Amino acid sequence: MRNLILSAVLATASLFGLSAHADDIEAGKQYVELSNPVPISKPGKIEVVELFWYGCPHCYQFEPTLNPWVEKLPSDVNFVRIPALFGGLWNAHGQMFITLESMKVEHKVHDSVFRAIHKEGRKLATPEEMADFLVTQGIDRDAFLKAYNSFGVKSQMEKAKKLAMAYQINGVPVMIVNGKYRFDISSSGGPEQTLQVADHLIAKERAAK
Repeated sequence: MRNLILSAVLATASLFGLSAHADDIEAGKQYVELSNPVPISKPGKIEVVELFWYGCPHCYQFEPTLNPWVEKLPSDVNFVRIPALFGGLWNAHGQMFITLESMKVEHKVHDSVFRAIHKEGRKLATPEEMADFLVTQGIDRDAFLKAYNSFGVKSQMEKAKKLAMAYQINGVPVMIVNGKYRFDISSSGGPEQTLQVADHLIAKERAAK
């Protein structure tokens, strides 16, 4: 349902040709300023968060635009991915992401997981199904299953749930800059415009230091 709603919003944005010009980016239009700022994970850095779901087609389509931008971020910017946990398969995929992060291998298989779901038709709905796929990507099956059910991963799941609530999100993909500003593809006008908004807000936070 969340994806269907976002699809409709994206179609409307495309129809009316919304765009995020640097001189026309303001609160209430392309982004929302949170009434209660959320603490960031690395004080001293400008934090950019993307909340996503592996099963979300819009998140998958955003990747080719987002990844090159992330690679070019300056050293004072800390980019963080957080899985959105709305129950069911969202939580299963989120737990997989957090597990892979805890094993420090997420960056090696992130794109492959997306492709497996959206191009190969794999659901990756259970830990065993995930492990069977991840073995083909060079990940140790037993190590993954052990980490998947670990206390540390479950603690990170709870943290992700609390952050999503604090950010007041109701769909994905959505971005947060420095725990203060929330925006997404529909509010910004498209994938590229979303990153224009991110750049604008990063500059805004840098200037405020």
